[in-house]
Amino acid sequence: MDDFIAARSQMALSLGFHIIFSCIGMVMPFFMAVSHYYWIKTNNDVYKNVTKAWSKGVAIFFATGAVSGTVLSFELGLLWPTFMKHAGPIFGMPFSLEGTAFFIEAIALGFFLYGWGRFNKWFHWFTGVIVGISGLISGILVVAANAWMNSPAGFDYVDGQYINIDPIKAMFNKAWFSQSLHMSLAAFAATGFAVAGIHALMILKNKNVLFHTKAFKIAAVFGCIAALLQTVSGDHSAKDIAKRQPAKLAAMEAHFKTESSASLIIGGIPNEKTKTVDYAIRIPGALSFLAHGDFKSEVKGLDQIPADEQPPVAITHYAFQVMVGLGTIMMLIAVLYFIAVLRKKNWRNSKWLLKLFVLATPMGFIAVEAGWTVTEVGRQPWIINGVMKTKDAVTPMPGIAYSFYLFTAVYFSLALIVIYMLYRQIKMVGKLYDVDNG
Repeated sequence: MDDFIAARSQMALSLGFHIIFSCIGMVMPFFMAVSHYYWIKTNNDVYKNVTKAWSKGVAIFFATGAVSGTVLSFELGLLWPTFMKHAGPIFGMPFSLEGTAFFIEAIALGFFLYGWGRFNKWFHWFTGVIVGISGLISGILVVAANAWMNSPAGFDYVDGQYINIDPIKAMFNKAWFSQSLHMSLAAFAATGFAVAGIHALMILKNKNVLFHTKAFKIAAVFGCIAALLQTVSGDHSAKDIAKRQPAKLAAMEAHFKTESSASLIIGGIPNEKTKTVDYAIRIPGALSFLAHGDFKSEVKGLDQIPADEQPPVAITHYAFQVMVGLGTIMMLIAVLYFIAVLRKKNWRNSKWLLKLFVLATPMGFIAVEAGWTVTEVGRQPWIINGVMKTKDAVTPMPGIAYSFYLFTAVYFSLALIVIYMLYRQIKMVGKLYDVDNG
């Protein structure tokens, strides 16, 4: 394997693995805090059991996320030394602040896990809230750093030198808000649907129905609200990308030719040689409207992008279609769920609705991975958009391929361990519930 490809593959593997645990770590504490609040207000031990069960899951994902996140910080320096040499002083602030948020999260989680019966009940609940808030802030700060790579700011690039550095302006670049909002909602939607799907499966199996019903409702509400809001966030992100990264938008939509009243492409197989898309459904003018709010506006195509600066179209397009397709399915399930809650009460316990959530269990995280692929692959060949190319930032050290194989084995093993721990935790939850409420 080529060292450049190996370095990119290792970074992609590490990010793809870490992002799952980051999303869960950002969101699950809020589920935990809601169930804890219900227990304090109602004194219903079912909510206490749900809180304790979720808190153990949070601890598992926190530990795994901490390990994988630490690996990423080392990889940035080891695999991309030229990038970090120049970019570190510019966008280092969000990483430093993220470290602070991480320490606060760790301390608060320790208080929460060992605070049962030791603290005032409201202070104990508040420590759980702090876990969620600090985790969310941590995620937003990391995304702000990534947004800087898509929309560089806070420096002047003159004769190959990075001068007049402004870390605050770099952190609050033009892309940070849209990316942070989109990623945060994606985390809530993905985690909400995944957790709701697992509890829905337990309900269908008729195991500890009351326990899993309470847990399902909390997770489903979070996930469904986020899925609906994601449509607004996605529209905002599309318009933002159209302004800042027209090459990425063109790759996302396999839009080869600049034109007015550009059609939105659904599906299709892009052919980069013939500059065509086969078997696609086209909606006339829709891409122009989504990109610029006008059905007749011009959308820049790949024909106006130099050949050596064009992103890989096929990967970017397919990833974008997967993200949008799964997001649309989740949105429709969310609509059905809220119809059930607000209007059709007899739908709430129906098997078909629960089965939809079970089917949707992995959809959010697949969409997250696809979205992250769009963000990173769609920026290529740039590591800093318009400033530094990825090939110029990679380490000159040979033998990276062996490192990639080693890390693949480590992450695969770690994933199996986490799956086993979660499976054991679910079984323990059932036994705990039977003891406490049998």
